[in-house]
Amino acid sequence: MNLLRCVSLLAAIGGIALAQPAAAQFFLATPDIRGGVVRGDEPGIGEVMPGATDAEVRAELVWNMRSGLNVAALQCQFEPTLMSVQNYNTLLYNHRAELKAAFDTLTKYFTRINKAPKAGQTALDRFGTRTYTGFTAVASQYGFCQTAAAIAAEAAMAPRGSFYEIAAAHMRELRTSLIRQFSEQRFSRFSVTHFPPLPRLDDICWDKKGQWVDKKCGGFAMYETIIY
Repeated sequence: MNLLRCVSLLAAIGGIALAQPAAAQFFLATPDIRGGVVRGDEPGIGEVMPGATDAEVRAELVWNMRSGLNVAALQCQFEPTLMSVQNYNTLLYNHRAELKAAFDTLTKYFTRINKAPKAGQTALDRFGTRTYTGFTAVASQYGFCQTAAAIAAEAAMAPRGSFYEIAAAHMRELRTSLIRQFSEQRFSRFSVTHFPPLPRLDDICWDKKGQWVDKKCGGFAMYETIIY
């Protein structure tokens, strides 16, 4: 069996990871939070850009997605199997022309809106800061990191010039991942029964019929069930 056939066989049975993150780091079945395709100027998707042209809205969406995946590459290194940094660096290289064009378009937009170059640069800097901070995840870090990792892996392998299509298809999903996921898809809810410590066994706590005496030893809870 030649080397190429061996590589193909191992890849087919999962023996080789080809720039893909592991399937489930934090959930048995990852919550399904996929959303519809966006244009880029829908409420809650990105920064508001008054007077923006279609090309400028497109550029904002591209840069918005790049910013989110950049934040993930920084925040999600605690789980190496997500391959967040590796895939992010790969997509930066593969889509560098599209990303540069998006940044140049945004720079021209803020210069046009603010007229003075210095004011335009200040507005661009503020836009970048707001875009980055909009992807800060605390309680939702697991869901955000896993979602961003899957998007970054797809973008890393996608043909050059297609980053906008990936951003349009997955931006709503990435935004939704910032909402804390309380459960996972396979088992939406589960219960845990907590049993208290053994009750006191001395005679003072029990009457002649073997019944617990609340007045002398307090309440006696058999168990407590909590639904998560």
